[in-house]
Amino acid sequence: MEVLQILHMNQGNGETSYAQNSKVQGKILSIAKPIIDEAVQKLLCSNIAPIGSMGIADLGCSSGPNAFLVISEIIDAIYATHSSSSSSTEFRVFLNDLFSNDFNTIFMSLPAFYNQLKKEKGDRFESFFISAVPGSFYGRLFPAKSLHFVHSSSSLHWLSQVPPGLDCQAGGRALNKGKIYISKTSPQCVLDAYSLQFHKDFSLFLKSRAEEIVGGGRMVLSLMGRSSSDPSTQESCYQWELLAHALMSMVLEGLIEEETVDSFNAPYYAPSEEELKLELENEGSFTVDRLEAFEIDWDGGAEISVVASGQRVAKTIRAVVESMIESHFGKDIMDDLFRRYAELVVDHLSKSRTKYINLVLSVIRKD
Repeated sequence: MEVLQILHMNQGNGETSYAQNSKVQGKILSIAKPIIDEAVQKLLCSNIAPIGSMGIADLGCSSGPNAFLVISEIIDAIYATHSSSSSSTEFRVFLNDLFSNDFNTIFMSLPAFYNQLKKEKGDRFESFFISAVPGSFYGRLFPAKSLHFVHSSSSLHWLSQVPPGLDCQAGGRALNKGKIYISKTSPQCVLDAYSLQFHKDFSLFLKSRAEEIVGGGRMVLSLMGRSSSDPSTQESCYQWELLAHALMSMVLEGLIEEETVDSFNAPYYAPSEEELKLELENEGSFTVDRLEAFEIDWDGGAEISVVASGQRVAKTIRAVVESMIESHFGKDIMDDLFRRYAELVVDHLSKSRTKYINLVLSVIRKD
């Protein structure tokens, strides 16, 4: 799977779009808001950022209502900290995602966003420059020392590629048979391959940002993770387990080939806090300011029935993973697959309220 060419959230504003099914990601942003505010305030109070021009990047911005939410929050924090001088500050805001991201929807929303900013900030709002920077954040994206604040939410759990070597073992048998991600039945070599790929990717991410962020600059990263040292724990992989069950039910009915399931592996990894700390220490360019873990309901915490909750979860997952699933299995099975998935989620939620673990990391670029 060519992740960089295939992976994108569902585009547009339709029923299965990311724009209409990203409430969980919005909940994650709201939980991280106090940490974002604190990081921005500490950055400005340290006098590191030149008040004349401030470089801000949101990595993995996707599209829909959340794309501008974090930018609004950052600007609010800046004005709250330096209300008297913010009118003279130029904000260079860079929205980044992969080349296949729905940037058109973002830019169509820009006029309304600008008008809202002008209405809220009045004469204090003068120079605000938004641009898109398509490309993988597992590599350089910006000129050296051009950024003061970097944010990323619900993105760094995506790997740059499927871990190599998962296709088959000697004799042609699939290593992770009947599964599409780590599970309780996965052999240790599968767990090791995923862990190794994450560490390679996160190390490259840190090295790249270390070149681009000024000394004393800040970065706040939110990603799916886990509280256990065991990567096969339910909190970090059961959503994938249920999707594998839905696919295998279609195999049993002859709708898809079992080999097609066996050859699909999700480019995803939910790390532990210890893994993040280890890679930060090994890379050496950043100091950890805060690292927090939060529980998130699969449906974002909505007060709705179990059936409605299961349907919401299925739509949320579909909006995120459909591009990869469709590329591998074909478009024709999508509606049937996610109908089955919704039924499995409803059954699971009626017995157990499994939660995601979201990690929020705030770091400082060393001088």
